[in-house]
Amino acid sequence: MLSEALTLPAQEAAPKAPPSRITRRLILAGATTALVLTPACGAATSGGEEATGPDDPAAQYRAFRDRYILGDGRVVDTGNQGISHSEGQGYAMLFAEAFDDRPTFDRVYQWARRTLRRPDGLHSWRFRPDQRVRVDDPNNATDGDLYIAWALLRAADRWRDAEYRRDGIAIGQAVLSRLVMEVNGRMVLLPAAQGFQHADRVVVNPSYYAFPALFALSRTVPDRAWQRVMGDGVQMLRGMRYGRWGLPADWVEIGRGGSGQARPAAGWPTRFSYDAVRVPLHMAWAGMTDEPAVRAANNFWNDPGFSVRPAWTDLRTGQVAPYSAPSGINAVAEVTTATGWHRGIAKPLPSVARSPDYYSAALAILSRIALRENPRNLMAGGPPPAAPPPRNAVAGGLRRLWNGA
Repeated sequence: MLSEALTLPAQEAAPKAPPSRITRRLILAGATTALVLTPACGAATSGGEEATGPDDPAAQYRAFRDRYILGDGRVVDTGNQGISHSEGQGYAMLFAEAFDDRPTFDRVYQWARRTLRRPDGLHSWRFRPDQRVRVDDPNNATDGDLYIAWALLRAADRWRDAEYRRDGIAIGQAVLSRLVMEVNGRMVLLPAAQGFQHADRVVVNPSYYAFPALFALSRTVPDRAWQRVMGDGVQMLRGMRYGRWGLPADWVEIGRGGSGQARPAAGWPTRFSYDAVRVPLHMAWAGMTDEPAVRAANNFWNDPGFSVRPAWTDLRTGQVAPYSAPSGINAVAEVTTATGWHRGIAKPLPSVARSPDYYSAALAILSRIALRENPRNLMAGGPPPAAPPPRNAVAGGLRRLWNGA
């Protein structure tokens, strides 16, 4: 979601986001008690059956569903005054599809379509239950739209539903027509339809390049623009390396004309933190394990100088957070490290039930699905499975794209 003037602990003061920018407040907490991932990610969960054990990913999904999804399908961001947003709806739809829970998928999607859908096919980013005008900002958030579209396409394949496919295609077409523009000869994915284009620069959020979703849309909504968005996005991310560890920033601005320099965007903390952690996760999910962003994140998260993994680092000063990363970031770090270093999970993954808020719980589920959908031999570059599921073809397809095939 368009997020990101973070509310920090009392000892810190966050810079105020520019007017009309979209913000997220996250409750910061330390790492929590963890559970071990098992490969039962596709197990059905809609009937209320018993989990096979405390490490069952289906139980982790049910914990998310029961805590954060209301009966009408609204997903509640417990770390941000109980609001809902398109990102949360998209995540919950993806989770419900991954765990074969069609009733929940339908409720979540129908709430999003009924409450957030805009006339142009995109979705307003925020719903505030305590306000008279509950959808008080009609702007969209591109990550939310991408996840909703991707979840619909996956659901169409799983449940053979043509309406899901039509809706996913329509959202994908809206993304192409409203949220993609050329800057300095490269195709750029805007964070939203309004507010991020300026006379001298364009602001982007690197974590909105959800490569598995973009690749799925490129296969279902054929247009060469997708290839340029993905290919140019990879090239830009290779240049967005800042600070001691060479990490991407949460928000980056690209200068128009001249050298087109990309630098951490003015108006936000210059950090690798709650948004940017999704950059290496998306790349690892897509099989892009040799990319600089993945290697840099792994080096940061596993720096032997840390007694605990910090929640963020300032890319200008090198300062790290004086508190540990919450459980969701730890889940991302463990999965990205395992896939990037071609090894098994080094530590148990954190439990969704012990996550401090919605966003941390969502990262924990995303990490489990990302690991599930990247077989170890594919991630390690070995021989592919004899008959891989279609969605696991994303890694090979993306590699061919970067290589110009």
